[in-house]
Parts: sequence; C-alpha cells; structure tokens
Amino acid sequence: MIYNSNEDTVAALATAGGTGAIACIRVSGRESVEIVSRIFFLRKGNFSESASGRMRMGSIMSGNELLDEALAVIFRSPGSYTGEDVVEISCHGSQYIVRKILSLLIENGCRLARPGEYTQRAFLNGKMDLSQAEAVADLIASSSASAHRIALNQMRGGFSNKLRELRTELLDFVSLIELELDFSEEDVEFADRNKLSGLVSHIAGTIDRLVESFEAGNAIKNGIPVAIVGETNTGKSTLLNLLLHDEKAIVSEIHGTTRDAIEDCISIGGILFRFIDTAGIRETRDAVETVGIERTFRKIGEADIVLWLVDVNSENARIEELAKKILPPSAGKKLILVFNKLDCAEPDDAVQKEHLLADSIPDRLFISARHKINIDRLENALVEAGYLPETDSQDVTVTNVRHFEALKNARQAILRVENGLAQNIPGELLSRDIRECMGFLGEITGEISTDEILGNIFGKFCIGK
Repeated sequence: MIYNSNEDTVAALATAGGTGAIACIRVSGRESVEIVSRIFFLRKGNFSESASGRMRMGSIMSGNELLDEALAVIFRSPGSYTGEDVVEISCHGSQYIVRKILSLLIENGCRLARPGEYTQRAFLNGKMDLSQAEAVADLIASSSASAHRIALNQMRGGFSNKLRELRTELLDFVSLIELELDFSEEDVEFADRNKLSGLVSHIAGTIDRLVESFEAGNAIKNGIPVAIVGETNTGKSTLLNLLLHDEKAIVSEIHGTTRDAIEDCISIGGILFRFIDTAGIRETRDAVETVGIERTFRKIGEADIVLWLVDVNSENARIEELAKKILPPSAGKKLILVFNKLDCAEPDDAVQKEHLLADSIPDRLFISARHKINIDRLENALVEAGYLPETDSQDVTVTNVRHFEALKNARQAILRVENGLAQNIPGELLSRDIRECMGFLGEITGEISTDEILGNIFGKFCIGK
C-alpha cells in the first residue's frame, strides 16, 4: 500500500517502546508545525516561528493542565528526513506521557504513522532511492560491525551510485542505437559496436561481482548458519544454550527431547552466527521424532558449518557409524568435530578419540559444555571457519534478496546483449535487451517500481521509521 504523503500529517514514537529517560515523538506533514504549536508552548514567543533546527524548551499542555516539560525542534521542508515539515518532541520517557502526547496530536489533526511511513515519504519525496531506504532498516537491524558498515555504505548511496553509473552508460548507448533506427534508410551508424562490446563486457563483469558478493553479504546480514548435530543426549542443547548465553533449548537426560530445530543468532569475534540445534540422530519408531531427524539432515544441507557433537565416552564403532551418516550430506561443508563431556572421560580414552577420523575431519576439539571447559577454543574455531572477506566503508556488498534477484535478471539481459553483438543482431533487438537490463537495475533503486513492491518493503519497517 502507498501512503498519501501530501495530505495527512502523521505522528509516532520514534524511540523504542517502554519506559526510559527520554522518548522522541516524530510528527511529519504540511500541518506538523501548526499542530504541535497547539499543544507545545514556549515561555516567550510562538513555537511556529522558531528557526529550522533550533531546539526549543517549552511546556506540553492538555488544555490548562501541564503534562510535561519538553524540548521540540522544527526541521522545515525540504531539509528534513522526510522532505516535509517535521517536528520532533523530546519528552520524559513515561509511557503515560507518550500516550497522552500522541492522543493530543491525534485530537489536533494527526493520525498515527504506519510502519515505515516516514522512510517511505522520504523515498517518495526524493530524499533517497529505494535501496537507500531499505538500508535504513538494515542499519537499525545490524548486529555486527560488518553488517553495520555495509548498511551504512548503502544508505549513503554507495550501491546506488554504482547502479546509476551502469544505467547511465547503458542509456547513452541505447539512445545512439535507437537514433540509428530513426535513420535506418540512410544506413548510418552512431553507436560504435566495438566500444559497446567493451562497455557490455565491463558491465557484465561488474554485475557478476555484485551477484557473487551476495553469498558473503547474506551471511554477514543474517548470520552464518551453524548446525549442531549428533546422536541423542550428547549435549547439543546444553552447548546451544551456552553459546547463546540463554536457556533457548530444553536440557534433559531423556533421549530424544529435542524434536525440532531451534535457531538463534549471536555475534562471536565480530561475526554473526546463526546456530541451529537439531534433533538427535538415532533409530526410532516415534513418528514425531522421526520427522525431527529428517529435518536435522535438511538443516545440515542448509548449514555452512557443521558442529558434529560426540559423547567422548562413545564406542569407536558408534562414532564411525555416525560418520557414514553425517559425512555424505555434509560434503563440501566446514566440519568441526567436538567431543563433549570431557569431564566424564578417562584420559587414555580421550587421547584415543583425538586420533579417530583424523583424515576425514581435521578439526577436533574436546570440551565440556556443562562445565564450560575449552569453550573459548570452540569459539575460536568457529571464527576461523566462518571467515568472511573484510569489508570497508567503500565496499559494495549485496545483502538483500530482492537486489540479488534483480541483479541475476540484469546479468541474463546483459549476456543477451553480449551474445547479440557477437552475432551482429539488429539494433532494435539490442535496444530491447539493453533496456531490459536497465529496467532490472532500476527496480533496485526504485526508478521502476510498483505499489505492491513498495508496500511490501515499507510494511516490514518498524513504526516511527
């Protein structure tokens, strides 16, 4: 749904909900200054006459009743976040005060803002393009240094500028090709085909690099998936709770307690990991547990790293049997063999286990999840296995699935242009493929968009942003 940015004045809490020292309420729209002036009064002068960007102290009044002493600042159009007149009120963080101020604003002509409406107004008013708007949500949600850097670079236009350069180069050539069509009877050539071929090769290479960056970008944004697998009662849930510093999974001595995958994320060494606790692998006739075990193998397929947890007291034959089950679906993945319950192992037995499967899985660790023994070594092994390319403020890394799909489509279109040039196809066909590539690039920045796409994007934002 596209919200009307010209008629309504909207208000919402811009800071996190709950009780705090200070809360910020944002008002945006043509009547924002007038509406706030009806409830916010200075000791001297009229608030509506305040200079843009100047913080003023005054009283929030509900009729003749003093509600709060607050600060307010006007950001006049077009120099505001949304491009409209905006007023931000900083009041005390009482939930009662916040609710009361919002009620007063609504009584005086505002309506509550919908999720993402402020950023959508900024997009519709030309303050940012669509990829920059999406980066606002990514910046708010960033939970690691790498995710923060990527989102900040995209919000500042790094990705948009790269796409704009590509579209401008394509537009220049498609204009010349289409000019040729207007003079087709004179058999003239305005567009140098050799130069176009070099440009197309350059653009195809740039799009390829952006597409290839998605694997690392997606891991940075959503976390590297790590599946914790093994037989029942090896301590998988205990290890999950320990790594997450939270009681996410039920821990029990009863075999088969975990029936479904449990997932959560945490940053270790600056890298975001998404841990997946899975149902223990064993022979069972329990229908529900069987489904859980089937899901375990699916999660192994989805994971980049597999933490294979083994009870250090297991017989060697059982470990080898488990290896035959785990290794095939784990082919090509990073495996870390973890012997748990070290506190219960005989010294000689631990040494023997350390050399087991040495050729198949070189990474072997001995831990006690219950007593937190060698957990630092396990975390170091995870950081090493989860190494991601370094990113800086100038890197362009794709983290958004929508952008990734559009870039893949753009790559297919530019490859058709490349093949068409090699086969010397007519200019009108080249023009069609070039414009199709430009269209897919334009979808990312919002130069070509639909109400459905915009509604879906901004509907996922938090209220107040």
